[in-house]
Amino acid sequence: MNELTAVELLDGYRAGTLSPVEVAESVLATIERREPELRALYAFDACRVRAEAKASEERWREGAPLGPLDGVPLTLKENIASAGVPTPLGTAATELVPAERDAPAAARVREAGAVLLAKTTMPDYGMLTSGLSSFHAAARNPWAPELTPGGSSAGAGAAAAAGYGPLHVGTDIGGSIRLPAGWCGVVGLKPTFGRVPVDPAYRGRVIGPMTRTVADAALLMGVLARPDPRDHLALPPAELDWTPREPSLRGLRIGLQLDAGAGLPVDPAIASAVTAAAEALAGEGAVVEPVEPFLNREMLDGLDRFWRVRAWSDISALPASRRAMVLPYIAEWAARGAELSGVETYRGYARIDEMSVATLRATERFDAVLSPVSPVPPPPFDWASPTNDPARPFEHIAFTVPYNMSGQPAVSVNWTHTDAGLPVGVQLAGRRFTDPALLGMALTLERLRPPQRRWP
Repeated sequence: MNELTAVELLDGYRAGTLSPVEVAESVLATIERREPELRALYAFDACRVRAEAKASEERWREGAPLGPLDGVPLTLKENIASAGVPTPLGTAATELVPAERDAPAAARVREAGAVLLAKTTMPDYGMLTSGLSSFHAAARNPWAPELTPGGSSAGAGAAAAAGYGPLHVGTDIGGSIRLPAGWCGVVGLKPTFGRVPVDPAYRGRVIGPMTRTVADAALLMGVLARPDPRDHLALPPAELDWTPREPSLRGLRIGLQLDAGAGLPVDPAIASAVTAAAEALAGEGAVVEPVEPFLNREMLDGLDRFWRVRAWSDISALPASRRAMVLPYIAEWAARGAELSGVETYRGYARIDEMSVATLRATERFDAVLSPVSPVPPPPFDWASPTNDPARPFEHIAFTVPYNMSGQPAVSVNWTHTDAGLPVGVQLAGRRFTDPALLGMALTLERLRPPQRRWP
């Protein structure tokens, strides 16, 4: 039962053939079996889950569901505030003060009737592509527990792949939804910047769904994208039809990018999977053309410098006793920000603008661009990143971070698996504001991909 999609669960609730209580118990049994190894959850309370599922069951029995997600199990990433629960941001350095109110995403899913299973684990300040944390135990990949699920939405990726319910909400500022989605074999959407209200808002940071299917991602987006006045960077409210529909690909221009221009080289098995996906799209009538690299070393290093200064600004403001609790990798990385001048910091920020413009110009002639999500497979669970080197922290995000800075939507969809059984996700990025259309193309990828392995 825990392998049913959210769409299937809701159909069952409407027909009276499924009960939110039965579904919750099935998911709780899965969590009890897998969580001691995967360490995907924070603030998990089985009694509260049962109470919420019981209330949902009564609403369905009375024919009065609360909203479009009533009774569907769901998790929220730990850094999305929920009332009454501390928000440690993945680090032991944070003072554990219960949040006074729900952040926009938490408020929307509660209003929609979702059963909140738990929060999901993340690394210190969300600045790693792993679940390595000074506060949480490191999350592991359900397909191979010796490996990382990715990050920073680490627990969300692991929970989605392991069957902790069908709906999971992550955040993404450089690839933090798509990277774990790619390594865990699930769908991860980074929406257009501003599409989903975020509080506190920050340039490039978005909230989006992590699910097993495109249809479930679209269902969740219909809730997350509802307006909230707290986000001063949000897009104007829009009534979008989130029902995913496959477009006709005939004549659509799809860019194929296998070289990001900087960062780690692409693993041959990943390049092969992306090429196969492109050939499948071409077989449906799409016009597939190569995309030249548009990221360069200076842009990636500038981003690194600016983010180091930003992190050091936060960490240096902590009392010395708390500063000492920060994960050593993050502390070492951020401390180098103290050595940068104001001019160097500004020049780093300016490189971000260059990245944004370069991304928009390189992709504007395409309806979508297909690429790897990560250039490499997942590293060990106790590594901070694929290089595990704070001097080279972002070598793996060259295909994902440009779309955060340009504001374009991008989605990770699993295409195939390696001989060792590891998922290989591909990324499809679209034009700004075209999120539903992008999900439609992702639905086509889902249909065209090779037979998938059973969930772990």
